[in-house]
This record gives sequence, C-alpha cells and structure tokens, in this order.
Amino acid sequence: MMSMSFSEKCLECAQEGIVLLLNEQQMLPLCKGDRIAVFGRAQMEWYKSGTGSGGSVHCNYSTNLIEPLLDLSSSCGFSIDAELVSFYEAWIKDNPFDNGGNLWAAEPYCQKEMPLDAEFVKKLAERSEKALFVIGRNSGEDKDYRDEEGSFRLGNLELENLRLVCSAFDSVCVVFNSSGILDMSWLLETKLKDRIKAVLYAWEGGQEGGRAAANVIAGHSYPSGKLTCTVANSLADYPSTGNFGSRQGNCYHEDIFVGYRYFMTFARDKILFPFGYGLSYANFSIENLTARLERGDKSGFEDARITVRCRICNISRLYRGKEIIQVYYEAPQGKLGKSARSLASFAKSEELAPGECQDIELSFNLFDMASYDESGITGNVSCLVLEKGRYIIYVGTDSLSAVALALDDGSMLDLQEDVVVRHLEQAVAPETSFPVLRPAPKNGDNACLSYSADYTYKARANESDIQQRIDKWLPEAYPYTGFKGIIFDNLKKDPSLMNSFIAQMDVKELATFARGEGMLSEKVTKGIAAAFGGVSDKLHTDFRIPCAGCADGPSGIRMDTGKEATLMPSGTCLASSWNLRLVEELYALEGEELKENGIDALLGPGMNIQRNPLGGRNFEYFSEDPLLSGRMACAEISGLRKNGCHAVIKHFACNNQETARREGNYIVSERALREIYLKPFEIAVKYGRARAVMTSYNSLNGHWTASNYELVNTVLRHEWGFGGLVMTDWWACMNDCVSGGEPTIRDTASMIRSGNNVYMVVDNDGAESNVFSDNIESALAAGKLTIGELQRSVMQVLSFILASNVSSRELGPLKDIPFFKATVVSLPDGGRLVQDETPFSIGEGESVYLDVKQDACYAIRGEYMKDGDNLSQSVINILVDGEAAASFQCRTTMGRYVWAVASKLELGKGLHEIRIHDAKPGIILKNLTFSSGEKNPVSLGYFT
Repeated sequence: MMSMSFSEKCLECAQEGIVLLLNEQQMLPLCKGDRIAVFGRAQMEWYKSGTGSGGSVHCNYSTNLIEPLLDLSSSCGFSIDAELVSFYEAWIKDNPFDNGGNLWAAEPYCQKEMPLDAEFVKKLAERSEKALFVIGRNSGEDKDYRDEEGSFRLGNLELENLRLVCSAFDSVCVVFNSSGILDMSWLLETKLKDRIKAVLYAWEGGQEGGRAAANVIAGHSYPSGKLTCTVANSLADYPSTGNFGSRQGNCYHEDIFVGYRYFMTFARDKILFPFGYGLSYANFSIENLTARLERGDKSGFEDARITVRCRICNISRLYRGKEIIQVYYEAPQGKLGKSARSLASFAKSEELAPGECQDIELSFNLFDMASYDESGITGNVSCLVLEKGRYIIYVGTDSLSAVALALDDGSMLDLQEDVVVRHLEQAVAPETSFPVLRPAPKNGDNACLSYSADYTYKARANESDIQQRIDKWLPEAYPYTGFKGIIFDNLKKDPSLMNSFIAQMDVKELATFARGEGMLSEKVTKGIAAAFGGVSDKLHTDFRIPCAGCADGPSGIRMDTGKEATLMPSGTCLASSWNLRLVEELYALEGEELKENGIDALLGPGMNIQRNPLGGRNFEYFSEDPLLSGRMACAEISGLRKNGCHAVIKHFACNNQETARREGNYIVSERALREIYLKPFEIAVKYGRARAVMTSYNSLNGHWTASNYELVNTVLRHEWGFGGLVMTDWWACMNDCVSGGEPTIRDTASMIRSGNNVYMVVDNDGAESNVFSDNIESALAAGKLTIGELQRSVMQVLSFILASNVSSRELGPLKDIPFFKATVVSLPDGGRLVQDETPFSIGEGESVYLDVKQDACYAIRGEYMKDGDNLSQSVINILVDGEAAASFQCRTTMGRYVWAVASKLELGKGLHEIRIHDAKPGIILKNLTFSSGEKNPVSLGYFT
C-alpha cells in the first residue's frame, strides 16, 4: 500500500522539476479574475512516463492537467472555459488514445489532435483573455525521436492550431508534457513570438505530474527547476546530430564538446535557452559574492579547493521561491583544447519568502578542472593534467549569463607550470584514429567571442595489450574441497570464511552464479526482472544461499503481474530540480517500497549522457552534463541505501541512442569517455558508493560492453576500485574480450574474465542446466578462463548478496507454491465450466470456472506462440480468483507453438474463476491446462 508521504514527495519533486523558460508580462501564475481557454488533448491524457522498462510501472492512479486545474480554479479565483473542456472530452471519446496495441515500442510519439476552427477560437478569445496550449510527446526504450513532424517537430495540425490560437489570443502559454526537449524553432516566428508570453516544460512527472503542472500554473506552487540540457535554435545546431542514429554505429566526432560545452565554446549565437536556465515567479539577487583558493595540509595543490560564497535574496514583493547558484570554470586552452565552460558545483537555496536571504557556500577541488591527455601532447601521456595558464571561475544562474569572479584578494588563478593530477593507463581507446573537434585560436581577445571548429586533431588509437593485463591481474585460485559444511549463515557471521565457502563449490555450481534467471522468476517477488544467486536447488538447499531479486526502474517498481507501485517523476524531471536533498528523500521512500516487496535492487538510475535531443530514453537520464548526472545518481543511491536497497547504475557505457542499440559500435575517444561519458559512473562509484552496475547492449570501440575488459576490469574495477556486482543488460551479446569479433550470447567466459559477474537473463530454471549453452566450462578446459577468475566473480556476487536485504530475510523454499481457497459458491448463469487435465482457450475479458474435485497441487501448462523479433517482451498473466497465479512470458517463439509450464499452485476443492490478463501483448495462448500431474517446463532457449 502506497503511503501518502510517498505520493506527496512525488508531487513535490515533480513541481520542483518544472522549468519556466518564458514569462513575459507575468502571464503566470494565473491570477484572480483570469479567464482561461485550455487547448490540446494532452491536458486530459497527460503523459506520466516514457515507454519501455523505464516507465512500465503499474500505479493505482495518475493525474492529468485539466482536472486539478478545474479544482484549483474556484479557490484561486480564475475560470476555465467549460465549453472547450466539453468539446475535448467529446472529441477524445470519439478518438481514443492510441497505445500502439500496447506492444513494445509501438505507441506513437503523439496522439491525434482535435482540429480547431478559426471562428470557434475567435469566439473563445472574446470570453477568455489567456490560453494554455498543451503539447504532448513521448518516446522510450527502442524508440528514438525522429527529425520529422509529429515526433521531434510539431505536426502540421499542431502548428496550425497554435497559430490559430496565437492569432486570437494576446497571451498564450505553451506547456510541454514531453519526455525531453522538442524543436522550438517556431518560437522565433514573429507572429508567434509576439503572442506566446510563457513557455513551461513539465516533463513527465510520474503519477503526480499533471497535478504538479496545474499547481505551478495556478500559483498553488512555483517553478524552481532549470534546464539540464541546452535548447538550441534547431536540431542541426547540435554537433552530434550528423553522427546520431546510424544502425551500424556512430563516431563521436564532437568529442568532449557535448551540449553547453559545445555551444559556449563554438556557437553561443545558436542558443535559444542555455543549460542551467529557468525562471521563477520570484526575483532574486546574488550578493556578497566571493571566491577563495584554500589549500589543505598536503603539499602542492593535491587538496586545494576553490570555495565560493554568496548571499541569495528574494527581492520580489509577492512570491516565494528557490534559486540555484551554479559555478563554472574555464580552463586555459593549452595544448589539449578545452570547453569555454564546465560545471564545477551548484547549490539550491531553501524556500525564500519575499525579503528573505540565505548564505550559500559551494566548493570544488582544484584537481576537478584537470583534463585527460590521451596522446602525450603535454608530455604526460595517459595522465590527468592541469595545464599551465589562467583558470577563470564563473558564477551565476545559468551557463550563459554566469559572470567571471576574481579571487577574494583580487588575483586570478594562474598556474605557472603543468600539474599532473593522476597517472592512468590507456583503456577503452578506439581501434583506429579518427578526427575529433578542437577549438581553433580566436581572432581577438574578447571573452565573448566563440572559437572556430577544428577537426584536424585525431584521437589516439588503442595501443594497449589486453592479454598482458589479463595475465598480470589473474587472481589466485582456491583448490576444490567439496562440501565441508560451511553454509551461507556461517559466511554472514564471519565474512573471512569466503575463500573456504567458495572452495566447496564445483565448476557447475560456480557457473550457475553467472546466470540470472527471468523474467518473472518465481524464485523472487513475482513479476520482476530477474533472480540471481542461489537459483539452483543445490545452491539454495545445501549451501543455503538466497535468491536476490532486481526490478526495473528507474522511476518505480515494474511488476508484470499487475501489482501496483509508485511511479516517480522521470530522471530528467528530477534532475531539473537540481535539488539533491529532495531526490535523496524521494528515493528513501522508494527504498521502503522495494523493501516491502522483497526486492533487493532497482535497475536504475539511468545515467547516460543526453548526447542528442533525439535520444528516446533521455527521459530516464539526467543531463548532458556529467557532474550533474553523477551527483543526482549519488542522491538516489544514498536514498535507497537508507532502507538497505541498492541502485544498479546503468547503462555502462554510451547507451546514448535507442536505434539499433544492440547492433551498433560506438567510436569514442578515450578522452571523451573519461571526461564525459564515464564520469557520471565514476562519481557514483567513488562518492556515491554504488554497489551494482549494469553494462549496456552496444559495442564500444570494437568490444561489446558486456565483455569489454578495459571498460569493466581496467577502468571500473582497477582504476575506480569497484568491488561490487556487475550485470549485463537483458539478453546482451558479448564478443571475445581480447580479439573482439562477432557478437554472441554464449561467450559468458569473456564476460566473467572482463569483470562482469552475471549474464541477464537465461530462461527461468535454466541457470543450473546452462540452457543457453554458454562457454564457461569449455573456456576453462581451453585455458581461456581460469577457475580463479570464476571464483572471484562468485565472491563478488556473494558479497553483494551479503550486503542486501535478502541476506536478513528468512530463507524459505526456492519457490513458494501459493494456495487458493475456492471462493466461487456456484457457477454463474452462462458460466463456462472446465475440468482439470482438459485443455481450454480463453480470451482477455473472459472467465472460465475450474471444477476442482479435491485439494491438490496443480501445474499450469499452455501452448503459446509469438512471432516477430527477439527483442520485445510479452507477458500473459493467469489470474485465479482475481489474483495473479502464473505468467507466460517470452520474446519470440519465431512463429511456432510451444508447450511450457508457467507455474505450480495448490487449489482447494470447489469452483475457481480463471481469467487472463495480456500485460504485455504479443503472445497467442491456447490449450491452457490445469494438470495435477508433475510436468516439466519446456526450455525455449534463446527465444524465450
């Protein structure tokens, strides 16, 4: 049962994430006496989340915009045009929401809009002086936006409707209910620009998103969010656009110049709304601004910090609000080339009443301004370097308007010589050199001048010897002892027994740990993504190792049985709040809900960089900036940890597009990886103490991330000191961790050697039998994997389980067999009666009644088929007496019917109502049978 405090915290977070970009003539908030016309169907069919695993939460309610706005109208003294509301209600009834058949990645980007008549709009403007124009858009997993009408761009009808509204109304507010930023080039049209007085991004705020937007618009709350990405004049202005969306892969030619780093360095004139920008109803002043270089006890600059202090004052007369202070730096161009702005720190004020002030202090380490020298151009190859020259600190409320600040003694921060911050090793470098962007010298000294783009510099190609590193870092092996009576409880009491504990396990038992089972395993909470750990009878019964369970997030718990959970605001919405404390509080409540449902880890946050606005999964991610992304992740990790739950930070690394994400090879310089794409993960590991990581689907510089030795072992484990759990994304491919080559789902040996622990997922009950026929045992025999590497991997899995809530729960049977007491008194009129052992077919919305002659254990069997690709997930739930009892789930059977056992259960004597729920459509089910005889499930291998 969802606590009210959780829903209230969701509302608070959704409100704080709303970004007000324009508010001329103080159009917002709505005032007493205002008469409002609300246009756009999204006012009633508000998008609460993006699609795919990141948004598949069954919440028990969600809010739209118009209903809470109507509720607020009487208390706030404004009025909503009721006739227009009725028109939309009637039109939507005749033009229902198109969810794409509820199929995977099939929902359209937007819904059909009601055409507007010029005379009707003119009549509305005669009785209402303000208009809200709501634009709804959605994207998601496996569905990037496209640069076309009705997707990233407004559709022809939307634009025509907007022009009609703007021609009739003097004051128009555009409200975006979208998964990310959209094309806003139309805002530059003179006729629209003169009439559009306000623009507001409400994002996708979860189950409370519609109410949050209504509260802010009505003045019941206030906007305090700021952009976590740059809104440019057009899509073509983003440097990644020309190298985004290819099915074969993409070269990241823009290198470190992502988002505002590019625009502030090369194209300030292309910025429509800058990174970090957002308005409030209140006005603020920044006073007593100072910056100081503070040295610690260590020699040189090792623990030196820049500390910025200021006072924020609310100077408005009417409105409360919050302000966000942002600190940026500009490093000298030197030999490496730098961005003109990089975020160094930020802080959000408390709520300030008119006339109220707050003192703020922000600081960051001097070493945080270092750049990575991948080629040795500074004389320090594979080192983080502070190049000599002037480092300028900027402070303000967005990246464009921040002003330069001298140190408190009036001096500037000038380094007289290069400082080597850290010696590293080349890792995850591209297979071949390729051109990347660097700034060419300015024509003049004006700080406001942009640099010109220079693509003559080439990223350094890989020269490291992976096999040599493997040999150097091979772990010790522990001789097999056979079972000596050491069980998991002994290990909990004395972790020093770990070596002796795993020495009891033979190869088959060790290899079972490398295979997670799912989806919808019955060995953990029903309906979640995977079970791992003690998934076999031997591991569970003899060694007493529990099964840990993980569930899709990151915005809430996905349980495909239909069980309800809380849907939180999207990652973008949360990050737009820039409020770390608030996000941590939210995820503490999420941890409570995970714990209540017996789930150990949430598959999130998603922390990939928003490289391009077309990214379909940008709603799950935080920002185009690595520091903001990393610190938001730390807040979520800390919140979950308060209730003993873990975040699985994902997708490591460079899952920056959804198009062909399982096929493409992304070519990225080592410098861009270290400074941009890996940096959020590094922050989450080093400062957030993350305990679990999920690799991505894609290939990165020639090696699939699930078996990328340099990415996982060299960087994550050796450089960052990560000792936790690493898992693959679901049904990921791998290739040889040394030689690369073609991808396969069976090279689990390379996965383990690379430092990745668990392949997600094999068929339920298929881990021990090696249902996917992976190569662990053959690689051990051939010397391509050592027993020590396999044992080390098992230790890392066990260490994660020891640190999880499952280790403190009572160990029950490997699978619970539920009992259903007969509750149907008599067969309803016209009811269909079936007997056990008799196959029957049933459709959604139908009921049949099973006549059970005596209490017995039953296996639910069925014959089912799914055509199409092996990427999308489909689920049919079997409901007994209204409760989820079993599930058939698969990706594809390649168009052939197969038999499988879905579950076992105990049924009491009497009549039981049987129904089905097509939770994720795609499966055709027939010959459903309740059998009291023992039947073994059919393995469908790769296709299930």
